[in-house]
Amino acid sequence: MDKYCVIGNPVDHSKSPAIHAVFARQTGQDLAYERCLAPVDGFAATLRRLVDEGYRGANVTVPFKIEAAALCTRLAPRARAAGAVNTLSFAHGEIAGDNTDGPGLVADITRNAGKAIAGSRVLLLGAGGAARGALLPLIEQGPREIVIANRTAATAAALARDFGRHGVPLRGAGFDAVAGAFDIVVNASSSSLAGALPPLPAGVFAPGALALDMMYGEQPTVFMQFAASQGAGVRDGLGMLVEQAAEAFAIWRGVRPDTTELFRKMRP
Repeated sequence: MDKYCVIGNPVDHSKSPAIHAVFARQTGQDLAYERCLAPVDGFAATLRRLVDEGYRGANVTVPFKIEAAALCTRLAPRARAAGAVNTLSFAHGEIAGDNTDGPGLVADITRNAGKAIAGSRVLLLGAGGAARGALLPLIEQGPREIVIANRTAATAAALARDFGRHGVPLRGAGFDAVAGAFDIVVNASSSSLAGALPPLPAGVFAPGALALDMMYGEQPTVFMQFAASQGAGVRDGLGMLVEQAAEAFAIWRGVRPDTTELFRKMRP
């Protein structure tokens, strides 16, 4: 039986073992998937132990995604662009790293929410690791424009420069410089963890807009509540979580599970 795990600190809240157990049953794959708590200063040692014990791969969550990228011997282009890794594969003495967060976000928007990114005006809130991981997959969908908004405008502008060579108009700004209405607004900031709302201007949501918060919980986040009050359709990050897990499973096992039934069970 092949072994996989999710590495984080904390990690006991992770839904990944349950998700991958469903995927394994659905696709007839013989594997075990568990949680692995790594000391904050002991990620590299934990990774070596997993490789030595014959694990085939691992997911990586907070706070180790950037450190994971630095320890990989090979990086997928989207992981290199993100500067962070959430999916590791161990084989032939190599540690290969990928980032499935962005593809998971895109799949949730386009497949589950039925919203086209192509030709859309997209507002990405935040300029940290979550935003960086989402940018290349969003760009590859061909939006009309992406605006990155952040409390520190210089950080957003630097991120826009980093990804500006891909052919999609990309602009970084402070929240106070966001102008016009957007078809898709993605909250990739940490504001929802603190129960706070990014200082968005009035009229930021176009008619029929989709607002997606990367965080998820039992109740809608403050961002989702605000977006709904402005007439936008809202989603939390649960669909993104399930879709990025399916992408990681496909990398490891060569088959992509169907996420529809699982998502319905997790969010009736």
